[in-house]
Amino acid sequence: MKTLERQLHYQFTERSLLTRALTHSTYAYENPEVGLDNERLEFLGDAVLQLVISEALFRRRARFPEGDMTKMRALVVCEQTLADVAKSINLGEYLLLGKGELGTGGRQKPSNTANAMEAVFGAIYLDGGFHAVAEVVTLLLTPYLEMAIAGDLVYDYKSRLLELVQSTRGSSQMRFEIINEDGPVHERVFTAAVIVDEQTVAEGVGNSKKEAEQNAARDALKVLRCTREGCTLHDLL
Repeated sequence: MKTLERQLHYQFTERSLLTRALTHSTYAYENPEVGLDNERLEFLGDAVLQLVISEALFRRRARFPEGDMTKMRALVVCEQTLADVAKSINLGEYLLLGKGELGTGGRQKPSNTANAMEAVFGAIYLDGGFHAVAEVVTLLLTPYLEMAIAGDLVYDYKSRLLELVQSTRGSSQMRFEIINEDGPVHERVFTAAVIVDEQTVAEGVGNSKKEAEQNAARDALKVLRCTREGCTLHDLL
């Protein structure tokens, strides 16, 4: 717990709140003596997170329209962002999970880690108040907020890649192909390739076909040297 507190840059007065924030419903079900799981803290943390990010956007020198702020906030507080933040502090390693959830790779599931991240924010709010949780949220999420403001926080890489290929090489044919599968059934690892005009542009790995394709598309965007002003295909093509 002390290691996690250092990662959060916050020390709990009531550490039982942190323990509850890390308790998945499957663990609480299998161990009734622990009491509550983290779902109520997750509910609270989500609301606190929304408020902190909303205020951060509102106080920006640039006066963003309401619609733009809503879209930026949605990107910053979405499951993928929170899962990335959780991964950066190894939050999954601290989760209390039921045996079944552990057996299916529960420590790496984005839904588990993102929900736990929200629960941790809720626990910090109860333990130290709004100022304390605002400091932690700001520390962990400011890089993602900056990317959202710049238009660089993208998770649907496949759609972005398709748009860019169509706009720069309208006659080109692009497809995704799963080129490898490895590992046991409950920990399957897939490798996907982005193929443009029958040439492999990039490859990506993931625990599902969808994740592998998104990672491949993300790396393909780097190969294509995309910028916000436009995109040109690498000489590789």
